[in-house]
Amino acid sequence: MPRTIVRRVIWADAFTTQRLAGNPCAVVFDAAEIPVEQRLAFTRETRLSECSFIVPSDKADFGARYYLASREIPIAGHPTVATAAALDRVGALAGRERFTLELGGGVVTVEVDRAPAEPVYTMTQPAPVFGDEHPAERIAPLLSLQPEDILGTPQTVSTGNAFCVTWLTGHEALSRVSLDHEAVRAAQEAYDFWEPFPFVTSGFTAAGDTAARLQLLPPEPAEDPFTGSATGAMAAYAWARGLLPGAQFTAEQGHPIGRPGTASVEVLGEPTAITGVKVGGPAVIVMDGSVFF
Repeated sequence: MPRTIVRRVIWADAFTTQRLAGNPCAVVFDAAEIPVEQRLAFTRETRLSECSFIVPSDKADFGARYYLASREIPIAGHPTVATAAALDRVGALAGRERFTLELGGGVVTVEVDRAPAEPVYTMTQPAPVFGDEHPAERIAPLLSLQPEDILGTPQTVSTGNAFCVTWLTGHEALSRVSLDHEAVRAAQEAYDFWEPFPFVTSGFTAAGDTAARLQLLPPEPAEDPFTGSATGAMAAYAWARGLLPGAQFTAEQGHPIGRPGTASVEVLGEPTAITGVKVGGPAVIVMDGSVFF
């Protein structure tokens, strides 16, 4: 009979200070011995969009690997915030205001602001890579929208993960978004992105400057409550096109599915020479226990 591996697991809701809001992530400690197949199986079992597995690193203060139900992803926002909160809970950060985290896509820096009632964890994402532009006529059907629902030109942008950033006319169009699974799978083979990321330049609430949604393909959950890496790509797109009130703004996501999330975002550099994007938010611990592999 295979040996049972027992590890501590902390479940945290990221980009929120309210339990059962924002985007949940399970963070598994001491995960080096856990095979990739079991990491994927655990993520599928949780029904979460992503789970984090903490591993050793010889390049950074800590290491972590992030998994969807179907594959590893090189970088992600809400697992980074959740991982930071989990490390904080176990005392691993020891009051640090900054630490480095080695992910599958490289080393990122995470800053910790302890001034608020709930600490805010902010990751610096890499400089954006601007990919192909796509006619609205091609992207609108992926979202079950009409071309006239789209403003400007959708474009693939990556700050670690490639999304087709798509600026919509307003909240009414955003409310009608419904991912066409078959069309998106075909687009993934033909184009340079995984999913469209539709957004508008006003928040779900008065506190927000942008609002967005990210619907996903099976076996992932139907919609991601808050997507830090897509928010970074969207921020770069919007800053480069003069769509933002300033380099710092508040992004909102998850409100239509009852899991509101909020991030503080800062685009680094001039619109024509963006050097990185900071995406940060708090997290609240929901569960703390053991998992058996």
